[in-house]
Parts: sequence; structure tokens; C-alpha cells
Amino acid sequence: MSAHRHHVVPGVREHPSRFVPRFHWELLVCGLGGHELVGTDARRLRPSDAVVARDVDGVRWHRCLRCDSWLPLAPPEQPARDHPPEREEIELPLRGRPLRDRVVLRLIALNRALHFLGLGLLGMAILLFSANRADLRDVVLRVVTDVSGESSSASAAQHGLRHRVDQLFSLRSSRLHLFAAIALVYASVEGLEAVGLWWGRRWAEYLTLVVTASLLPLEVYELSQHVTAFKIVAFVVNVAVVAYLLYAKRLFGIRGGAAADEALRERDVGWPALEAATPAAGP
Repeated sequence: MSAHRHHVVPGVREHPSRFVPRFHWELLVCGLGGHELVGTDARRLRPSDAVVARDVDGVRWHRCLRCDSWLPLAPPEQPARDHPPEREEIELPLRGRPLRDRVVLRLIALNRALHFLGLGLLGMAILLFSANRADLRDVVLRVVTDVSGESSSASAAQHGLRHRVDQLFSLRSSRLHLFAAIALVYASVEGLEAVGLWWGRRWAEYLTLVVTASLLPLEVYELSQHVTAFKIVAFVVNVAVVAYLLYAKRLFGIRGGAAADEALRERDVGWPALEAATPAAGP
């Protein structure tokens, strides 16, 4: 008889409990990159290998070390080893929150890589423009006049798009070189962030947080002057990045800092975590 009794109150209608699905980062990564299996090339399985692989009723089952799926595979026709590798020879994949952090940080890294490419191309374009603007001025002004329909009279040259383009060509080379240097330096910082975040370096998390947070006041000012969908999306993304790094990655000692982050990593990644999620062997 069950030790837990469900009491039914007469006259009260009960609603069935709802299943709330939980997003599993492990399934996402395994679906994109494949499962992490060991011992598929082993001739036999030992009792000590039951955490990663086991024989059940003549069927060999291998466990994905990332998502905990058990997959039936036929024994190898030409085994490369006698038994699966020892635990110290196996590099365990990320699981749980550390895996989630790796995925999110790499998405941020891709965003920063796009910034790196865009700013780098902008800086090079400014330098090329500065070196060749004497040859480009008449051609660009002619194209602007044809596209905008503005006349080339003296009065038209004082207003409109033609006037702004003419002002651009009138900038001193020193100012153009300054703009190019700023764009290239910022592109280098973005590239450094992208590389560091891709490999999960903590210094890159601090660098990304400081640089992104320092630009938020400028983005607020730009939104106060003129609102566009692109500016809103960029602002929301940068606020989300700052919030994520502060709260989830525990920078500057928030929520226990690096020590708490490492404790969560040890809880979710490692042989004790695998053993805790291992089903008991059948009779």
C-alpha cells in the first residue's frame, strides 16, 4: 500500500497538474553537434563502465556524456581496444549551467565579431576615402545630383544632400585619420572580446561588460534624438548582455562571484554529477 494518500474533498473539482517543459541546452547542442559517446570501439564492457555503457539483455547501450541519452549500438566488428578508456582519460563535456553559459557567451562573441568586421571595414573605408577623395569628389557629387534630382546651382549647393556630401569632402585629412583610428581601435577591442568570449575567458567577460556599459549612455542620448528600430534593438541587446554578465556570470563578486560560479560548474560537470544521474542497473 502506498505511503502517500491523495485526499479527495467531496464537491471540489480537481484539475490535472500541468507539465511545464524545461529547455535543455544539452539536447540543443547534441542535436547540432552529435552525442558524446565513449567505448563504442571496445571489445567488452566491465562493471565499472556502467556509468558510460552497459549490456542489457544482449543489447549494448552507450550513454551520451552530455545529454544523458542512452543509445543502442552494435558491438564493433573490429574493436580498437579491449575495454572503454579509464575515467582519467575521458574529457567530460560541459553540462547544465556551464553549457548554457558557453552557448550564450558564444552568441555574444558572434555579435562582437560582426562589430569587429563592420568597424574594421569602416576604418579602412575612411582611410581609402582620405587618400583618394580628390579623385572621388566630382564623381560622387555627380551621382548625388543625378540620384537626388538636386541642381548643381550655387543655392542648391548650400542645402540638402549635395551640401552634406560636399562638407564631407571638405574635412581635413587629420580629422578623417582620427575617425579611422577610433573605428579601428574599437574594432580591435571588439575582436578581442569575440575571441575571449568564444573560449570562455573571464577577463573577456569583464572587458565586454565595461565596454558595453560605457556605451549605454551614448545609446540613450541617440534614442532621445531620433528613435529607430535598429537603435532600439541594439540598446535592448546591450542591456541584456550587461544584465546577463552581472547576474548569471557573477562579475565583480555579485552572487558569490567566481567562487560560486566554479561551485556550480563542479556540481553540473564531473563524474559525481554523472553518477548522480545514472539509473540503477537491472537484475
